[in-house]
Amino acid sequence: MIEVLTPGLQTSLQDRGRPGLAHLGIGRAGAADLPALRLAHALVGNPPDACALEITLTGPTLRLHRDVEIALTGAPVAAEANGRALPGWTPLRLKAGSVLRLGGMRHGCRSYLAVRGGIDVAAVLGSRSQDLNAGLGPLAGRPLRAGDRLPLGAMNAFAGAADRAAWSLDPRPWFDGAVARPLRLLSGTHTERLDAASREALFAASFRIAAASNRVGCRLDGPRLALHAPLELISEGVVAGTVQLPPNGQPIVLLCEHPVSGGYPRIGQLAAVDLPRLAQRRPGDALRFAPVDAGEAARLLEAREQRLLRMETAIARRRAAS
Repeated sequence: MIEVLTPGLQTSLQDRGRPGLAHLGIGRAGAADLPALRLAHALVGNPPDACALEITLTGPTLRLHRDVEIALTGAPVAAEANGRALPGWTPLRLKAGSVLRLGGMRHGCRSYLAVRGGIDVAAVLGSRSQDLNAGLGPLAGRPLRAGDRLPLGAMNAFAGAADRAAWSLDPRPWFDGAVARPLRLLSGTHTERLDAASREALFAASFRIAAASNRVGCRLDGPRLALHAPLELISEGVVAGTVQLPPNGQPIVLLCEHPVSGGYPRIGQLAAVDLPRLAQRRPGDALRFAPVDAGEAARLLEAREQRLLRMETAIARRRAAS
């Protein structure tokens, strides 16, 4: 069991989400940076649908009531247990009674803590993810708070005898760090309805992540974008990465807790391969878009999925050999 001593800024239970329920008005939720979640589970030998903790900007303090094997991925978070600094992107062993303290993040927005065996809370509609905006999921869909006790799934013997594995992953292919490379954007249903200056600014200008951003979407501060003529729209289905233009002219890029429909003009669609990179941008970070077509966006996503599968397979082999 894990006991929450302090919850951090916004720590939640996340897995791969609950897809396929949009027709019922239920969003997917799940981890905002899915590759980071998958690699955390691979490092501790969990199945890919296990539940982990998603940590936002500042992490929790946790007491571990049994021996555990953990891994930290995503944004680099200050971590220590019983006075010992802990690295990320590698399997770690902690003894029962240890206090794990996760602090702030110098770069990035979200880290993932996977525990061997997974966090064994009851699934809601097929997923252990918490949809914080909808209040859906374990713990009534709220973030963790002090005093919560999280059960852990069954765990086999540790892989190896050391407190830390003799190997680790290079995070650079999976995390941008302080590098602000442009995010790739496809045309949206209403891109051509932008006026000429706004169409140019969408790719030429720099935006910043607004403080009001959350798992629902990233609100952008930048040049005011406008349509060349008013539009009357009905609500239509939207997906993660849809770029909406509300009346104030400041775009919103939808994230993992997005509503299943929306009525604002849809001026772009973020390439799915770049959704995890957007999820790691923190308030105040700069953001630029670069154009991409559908064929190239699909190719990039497929290439990333193949790299992830190869990495998960290599980790499993390394664990089996240790």
